[in-house]
Amino acid sequence: MANWEEELLAATLNDSDHKEVFRKIEAAARELGFEHCAYSTRMPWPFSRPRNHLLNNYPAAWQARYQEAGYQHIDPVVAHCRKSEAPLLWSGEVFANVPEFWQEAQSHGLRFGWSQSCLDANGVGTGMLSLSRSTEPLLPDELAAKDGKMRWLVHISHLRLARTLAPQLHAKPGSLTSREVEVLKWTGDGKTSSEISQILVLSTDTVNFHLKNAVSKLGAANKTAAVVCAAMMGMLN
Repeated sequence: MANWEEELLAATLNDSDHKEVFRKIEAAARELGFEHCAYSTRMPWPFSRPRNHLLNNYPAAWQARYQEAGYQHIDPVVAHCRKSEAPLLWSGEVFANVPEFWQEAQSHGLRFGWSQSCLDANGVGTGMLSLSRSTEPLLPDELAAKDGKMRWLVHISHLRLARTLAPQLHAKPGSLTSREVEVLKWTGDGKTSSEISQILVLSTDTVNFHLKNAVSKLGAANKTAAVVCAAMMGMLN
């Protein structure tokens, strides 16, 4: 008989709608004893305006307040999860520098919670899952008993939701040819067009032709931006 982890993995395997995946994540969170769950993902490209997407079943009033006040910029849970994959148990100490924010969150039923993040397969995009409830503190015995399932839920959430949300988060560039990929890789290594032409035994004009096409397909401003964009989207792997 499949265990809890295998059942969750199988249940979300063929879902292509992120809303359906999130409903199953919600159900799994309730089974673990949590009223609320929230998943957010952030792709850092372009650098000047990173793409973010948030799914949660928080009270509507708190969702509106969080967005209106721009709380994502001061939320210590978000700050922690962007730099660490270590689980974070919510506490007064965690929110010590933003007491008003913490009081508001608690007033909306987000009193006891736990969060963890993970990186995508390229080690770039960040996914974060938070589990919370309005009653009953998360004590050490419960955390120890549920630790494996909670961590698994984090990874399943990112595995499935990052995939189903990808069309909304990523630009849709045209496919790069193998030669365009090759030229971008050498450009990323700091080689000039002249040097690349010698390495690939092509004319400099041909190298520049492939670079120009790659820049255009990726919607980038120049060849440097094209290399960064392609690398972050996993196109140079």
